[in-house]
Amino acid sequence: MTSQKISFPRQHARTMRFTLGAPRAFTVSPDGERVIFLRSGSGTDRTGRLWVLDLPAGGTPKERVVADPETLLGGSAERLSAQERARRERSREGSSGIVGYAVDAAAELAAFALSGKVYVAELRAGTARALPVPGPVIDPRPSPDGRRIAYVSKGALRVVGAEGDGDRALAEPEGANISYGLAEFIAAEEMQRSRGFWWSPESDRLLVARVDDSPVQRWWIADPAHPDRRPAEVAYPAAGTPNAEVRLFVVGLDGTRTEVVWDRARHPYLAQVHWSSAGAPLLLVQARDQQSQLFLAVDTETGTTRTVHVDEDPVWLEIFPGVPAWAPDGRLVRIADEGGARVLAVGDRLLTGAQLQLQAVLDIGESDVLVSASAGEEAAEPEIGESHVYRVNELGVERVSEGAGVHSAVRAGGVTVLVSHSLERPGARADVLRDGKRVATVASHAEEPVLSARVHLTEGGARRIPCAVLLPEGYKESDGPLPVLMDPYGGPHGRRVLAAHNPHLTSQWFADQGFAVVVADGRGAPGRSPGWEKAVKNNLVLTVDDQIEALHALAGRFPLDLGKVAIRGWSFGGYLAALAVLRRPDVFHTAVVGAPVTDQRLYDTHYTERYLGDPAKQPDVYAHNSVLTDEGLSEAADQVRPMLIIHGLADDNVVVAHSLRLSSALLSAGRPHEVLPLSGVTHMTPQEQVAENLLLLQVDFLKRSLGLRG
Repeated sequence: MTSQKISFPRQHARTMRFTLGAPRAFTVSPDGERVIFLRSGSGTDRTGRLWVLDLPAGGTPKERVVADPETLLGGSAERLSAQERARRERSREGSSGIVGYAVDAAAELAAFALSGKVYVAELRAGTARALPVPGPVIDPRPSPDGRRIAYVSKGALRVVGAEGDGDRALAEPEGANISYGLAEFIAAEEMQRSRGFWWSPESDRLLVARVDDSPVQRWWIADPAHPDRRPAEVAYPAAGTPNAEVRLFVVGLDGTRTEVVWDRARHPYLAQVHWSSAGAPLLLVQARDQQSQLFLAVDTETGTTRTVHVDEDPVWLEIFPGVPAWAPDGRLVRIADEGGARVLAVGDRLLTGAQLQLQAVLDIGESDVLVSASAGEEAAEPEIGESHVYRVNELGVERVSEGAGVHSAVRAGGVTVLVSHSLERPGARADVLRDGKRVATVASHAEEPVLSARVHLTEGGARRIPCAVLLPEGYKESDGPLPVLMDPYGGPHGRRVLAAHNPHLTSQWFADQGFAVVVADGRGAPGRSPGWEKAVKNNLVLTVDDQIEALHALAGRFPLDLGKVAIRGWSFGGYLAALAVLRRPDVFHTAVVGAPVTDQRLYDTHYTERYLGDPAKQPDVYAHNSVLTDEGLSEAADQVRPMLIIHGLADDNVVVAHSLRLSSALLSAGRPHEVLPLSGVTHMTPQEQVAENLLLLQVDFLKRSLGLRG
């Protein structure tokens, strides 16, 4: 049991933000007899194991381990290839052991990669074994009939029998910069597509992506702490530069291939692929400006495609989990922005309206579609920070989840696993429902945090900006106003104001150091309406305005000392913090700037061009939205405020050049600042041994900068 003497920062890092020991990655078998999931052994154990929860008819549900890495590896240390490490970085996966798996259509057989090898697990029998195939292996996936496993090794798409027989390559790379069956950097980082091959429902062929990244510019990421090591070569498609060339092939088990044809010059992004027995393979392809996209059905014999639907938007088009897909009756299921709302469309019918803001399609059944959604602009209540699960069909909308919180679900065979987070309790609860009634709860071994988040959810300003406010434990009104710490992400795809306990723990820890902490999700953040998100087109800077509006609106209701306002953030939040003190030093008095994007031209194509367009065509837009340009600081005010810049030297997403160039520009302008380089740290949070001191150093800097120490 964890000692109460452990500090929160160390516990937060040791437990990987309290995710270790919690069940995740659920799959329900189509017969409703099994729930498959991953879970480590304790709240500090990073090694994921494959589990099954048996749901016998009329019997007692029972959990059992079907694959334990310690047993399978015989106690040997896990070894990861460079490609596997890169895949985990893209998915922000920091644990070890079994971190992902795939199952056949009946959920009888699972396949997973472990230490570069292919393993298969018989889910009923509870046995697992390695297959004798060449490694290192990436992303093994069983065929729907469970007879074969497809996987990627050294850029080749290979297939092997489930008993280890008949291993062979179906598609081999023609050069060093070509791979088959893997998602390119942009797809994995920005499009939510982490895979590069898909089995046919009949298990007789596959759709396979071919990626040629030779057009992509090369960057080099060195480790200055180890000058004896070669820099890592990274194919990084920065805004305005070439992307990888992505093609798609229908590949037979005999190695025959047919290229899938569409206008790749006009729609080069392969965003989503869906292949089910309900219809032909379905592709979602996007234009580079992301203002048009096609839903294409593939003729697997000829490789030709026909257009099923066209979406256009003068601002941009989003990509959503779970769609596009076919309903069992052959109708197209998609999420669309229509009439100012984000709605569910099935065939020609819109089944939801502006009361809901659709987030994802979770399952498509015979009679309904299971979705996750937040409250839309026309909702009866704002439901700040909440997400719920709904059943939707032509008859209406029914909420499945209960109680304020953040909910999601997985469903098959009449069984639903409902995962619920709330403000009242730490962690998540995973309830197993059969026909709407709870039959089991999947156990969680996650640690209890040593502190509790006391969150006030509210709205601020005329725009009703969603906010969370946290005060120190034991604060009394007689204590007077508190120095303020704005703690945002504050940008696209990063919702921070959530009706859940654990996401606010670090903010609460900062509050307990003597701050009133404010978290605000301004325009650009997801969860309200398409217009709210798309307001940042060509103007990411307005996210600073929304932080200010929220701050001033809350000052009338909470004990905020507007004479002592700090801001901290990471990634987009780091960018926002830098902008805040450089352009609005009248409001913000100091900043902790973590892994910031400082020059928008140095960030990737799909993300940056969605918001700011082509840098060659809109150089002024890029200059206005960047912290710095080739000439130095961009639009900085005269007043100078203290700044602490933190960056991981191994970051291959927001490279450390952003912070180094910011430091150089500040130095050239005669502006004092501090820089904290993190050796060996990527864009993910630091390892346990530095996490505690990293937070303590931030507190020390903020207090020094605000004059809180005598």
